[in-house]
Amino acid sequence: MANHKSALKRIRSNETKRLRNRYQHKTARNVMKKFKELTNKKEAEKMFPEVVSIIDKLAKKNIIHDNKAANLKSNMAKHVAAL
Repeated sequence: MANHKSALKRIRSNETKRLRNRYQHKTARNVMKKFKELTNKKEAEKMFPEVVSIIDKLAKKNIIHDNKAANLKSNMAKHVAAL
């Protein structure tokens, strides 16, 4: 266990950040899953900007890597085009 006050604070803040990141990542995955299940092109086109926005926010906060975000957005765009 940590002996310094700052180390104890770091443990607390790391746990808080971990939970926040986990929540945001899981929420984004659920939205992407829901998006992939869409079969109506109009609905998919309407939801596409929202999904891209969520992915961009995750990349900006370094929850996912920029390249992973680009790959996810590309796959989402392909999905819309295929409908």
